Amino acid sequence: MWGTETSTTAEAVPLHDPITRTQRADETLFAWGTADPPMGARYRLEWRFRARPGETDAAPSLRTSSDRMKAAGIVQAGDAILAAVAEPFDLPEQAEAASEVIDALFAALQRVREHHVFGKGMGLAAPQVGIGRAAAIVIPPDPDADPVVLLNPRITDACAETDEQYEGCLSFFDVRGMAPRPLTLEVEHTTLDGQRKITAFPYGLARLVAHEIDHLAGRLYTSRMRKGVTPIPVEEYRGIGQPWRRP
Repeated sequence: MWGTETSTTAEAVPLHDPITRTQRADETLFAWGTADPPMGARYRLEWRFRARPGETDAAPSLRTSSDRMKAAGIVQAGDAILAAVAEPFDLPEQAEAASEVIDALFAALQRVREHHVFGKGMGLAAPQVGIGRAAAIVIPPDPDADPVVLLNPRITDACAETDEQYEGCLSFFDVRGMAPRPLTLEVEHTTLDGQRKITAFPYGLARLVAHEIDHLAGRLYTSRMRKGVTPIPVEEYRGIGQPWRRP
C-alpha cells in the first residue's frame, strides 16, 4: 500500500507520515491519517493484492522487464497514444483535471518502483499511463531532491554541447539505447494557478526531462539515436552500463 500528497501548486510527494501495518490473525490492517493537512492538499492511497501462499499468482508470467512495466500499468510501445502529441492544459481553469493526472502519474511511479530500482532517476509522462495530456513527472537522481512536476513543458533553450549516454524507457524496458542529449536545458512550464516558470536543468536531470518532453511530443528516444546505432538487450547493458557522468 502506498500514497501521495499533492499540494495546490502541483507539488506531489510521498506521504510524510508512514502508513501503519498491523497483523491480526490472518488479516493485515493498513491505516493512515493526518491531523494537520495543508490547505488544499489532496491525498491518494492505492494498494495491490498479492497471492496468498499456495494460491496461483494472478500474473505468473512477468518474466521480462517489459512484462513488469505492463503489469504496473505502463502503456507499451506500439500503442498509438505514444506517437500522438499530448493536449496541453488550460490553466488555471483545468487545474482540477491536471491535479488528477499528476495523482495518477505518482501512483504509477509507486507501482513501477515495486519492480525496479532506479539509480539514475526516473520519469513518467501522462501518455505512458494512457492519458493524452501534457504532464510529466521526473524523479531526480539525487534521493534528497524533490520530484519535478511538469505541466505544458516547452524547451526554450538548450546547450549546443551534447552528451551521448544509454537511456531506457518504461514503455519498452527490455532494451537500452545510446542517445545524444544537450548537457543543459531551460524549460518553460506552467503551475496549477496558471503561472509560467522557466527552470534550468543540468546534466542527468536535463536528460530525464528531455526524455519526458519527447514523450509529450509523441517521440521515443530511439528517434534521437544516431544512424546505425540500435538498442541493446538489457541483459547486455547490465554488463556495460555506467552511471551518467558529467563531461
